[in-house]
Amino acid sequence: MAVVGTIARPHGIRGHVFVNPETDFPEERFAVGATLYCLRDGAIEPFVITAFRLQQGRPVVGLEGVSDMDQARELAGLEFRVPVEALMELPDGMFYHHQLIGCVVSTTEGQVVGPVAKVEGDTANTRLVVLTEAGEVLIPLALNICTSIEPGEKRIIIAPPPGLIELNLRRT
Repeated sequence: MAVVGTIARPHGIRGHVFVNPETDFPEERFAVGATLYCLRDGAIEPFVITAFRLQQGRPVVGLEGVSDMDQARELAGLEFRVPVEALMELPDGMFYHHQLIGCVVSTTEGQVVGPVAKVEGDTANTRLVVLTEAGEVLIPLALNICTSIEPGEKRIIIAPPPGLIELNLRRT
């Protein structure tokens, strides 16, 4: 299953929640009637969307069976997921986060930087979080830096400007 958003916090007293979306298609993904899944207490639980609106670009959704703030608060931090088969087809050169996670990043000279642990940011400012022995390195997901992305081969080739890797190192 692929993550499409994370429940952030309750909104109001009717059990609605703010969602931090991890999709470029929030209107479609969080549409009324859509079923999303969360891993809760060790079990996969379906949630049907009963209400949707955007507030300052951020989804606020109502969920079947969640009718008050206390119930909504219990959901904070859960990830909304959908089966991978339910994902929309993306144009060439665009990738879902789950396709990039686990790819090994190497430079054009063959130096292995490390595997992608997660993807941060929004569509305009996306960064790959790459694990190295020294800590996490943030690599901008930009055409002039990421010269080859092959999710099927679990490989990303980068041509980083001098100092990029050292500058973007977050020691863990």
